[in-house]
Amino acid sequence: MPEETTVHLPAIEKHIEHLHQGFDYWPTLENGTPPAMGDYRWPAEMILSTWYQAGTREPPDNELEYRTGDSGGGFDKLDFKFLPKEQQLPPETDIDLAIPLNRRGGHGPASGVDREIEISLPWYGGGMSFGSVSEQVMLARAMTAKEWGTFTSTGEGGFPDSLVKYKDHIITQIATGMFGVSEETIQHAPIIEFKYAQGAKPGLGGHLLGDKTTVTVAKMRESVPWVSLFSPFPFHSVYSVEDHRKHVDWVKTINPEALVSVKVSTPTDVDMVAVGSYYAGAHIVHLDGSYGGTGAAPEIAKKNIAMPIEFAIPKVHKYLLGENIRDEITVMASGGVRTVYDIAKAIALGADGVVLGTAELIAMGCTRCSNCERGRGCPFGLTTTDPELSLLIKPEWGAQRISNLNASYAKQLRDILRRLGLKNIRDLRGRTDLLIYKR
Repeated sequence: MPEETTVHLPAIEKHIEHLHQGFDYWPTLENGTPPAMGDYRWPAEMILSTWYQAGTREPPDNELEYRTGDSGGGFDKLDFKFLPKEQQLPPETDIDLAIPLNRRGGHGPASGVDREIEISLPWYGGGMSFGSVSEQVMLARAMTAKEWGTFTSTGEGGFPDSLVKYKDHIITQIATGMFGVSEETIQHAPIIEFKYAQGAKPGLGGHLLGDKTTVTVAKMRESVPWVSLFSPFPFHSVYSVEDHRKHVDWVKTINPEALVSVKVSTPTDVDMVAVGSYYAGAHIVHLDGSYGGTGAAPEIAKKNIAMPIEFAIPKVHKYLLGENIRDEITVMASGGVRTVYDIAKAIALGADGVVLGTAELIAMGCTRCSNCERGRGCPFGLTTTDPELSLLIKPEWGAQRISNLNASYAKQLRDILRRLGLKNIRDLRGRTDLLIYKR
């Protein structure tokens, strides 16, 4: 088996120096547009504006578009009905962005010793595993989660030792392949996430190609180096709500205080799935719609299987209301959430908060080139396990970039709420009356 190397080439040193210079490093064509960057959902301008915010903590003050993409549908077709200026709240109004993750309040199937957890922002970091991204990226995300009083998920690749010091802000994910899952990692976690499916490839399970299964990654996943790894679909131990409850009971036996999140894709009966997760004992149901995932997810799966998240959110919200359990479970949404306006729209449609992934990668340099499945395919050292390319990302630098993006998002979100006349992000949930459809 080939061994990993830790050679730090001069060319890598130079690229790191350029990358850390910031916004001015991006090469552009004559018309000012970066080459080979973006797509309809993440157009070049949105990528550049995200990069800009990650450097300045502010939305762009030039003509860069940072609110909507060019997809022609989804969140891009929605807008807010803001109040007339004279009815908007004053700029100095104190606006609360915190949301609780345990809404059961000692009632229901998962009552008793479950801890109370509140996050300062209505979003946290989604699962990107060691293997799909580098350990440096995982560290950057964990550092930011600690700073902001929120969370980031390990994904299904295990819990690197370097993350243990941030364990109070780490969600441990248990997926069908059970990679890296142990009693120790379950005991580390304040939140345990079962990944039953993901919106980028529902029905296909997870996959990590052999090119990225380095010696270190294989050791973490207890597998063989340089061999492709596939997570089956579904959990073959779960075919009913009762089976689902056994999973919850299993992790609660190991870590009685942990909250349980259930990540599901968005099939047509996703509303029934959400209700089943509640009765199985989950605190959080994480709806993962299409158009999320890295470039390693097959395009045909992203675009043709899962329900778009903007349809799934109100469907689930209304059904939970009808079952009189909406206020006893937290609904988080992901899959194509790109901007703070998308975050606000998802909440207005009925989610409590959102889960971010791609936006954090773009803050650190991702251009959506879609070479994520290759071991040396990522030119910015993000979705790679190559020991040389991984050095492109310094965890402290990456954490500062994501933190700056959070600051810009928080500022914009407070402004959105102020213009809607709301003092609390929780008051925006389900307010579809504040949305308009752009024709």
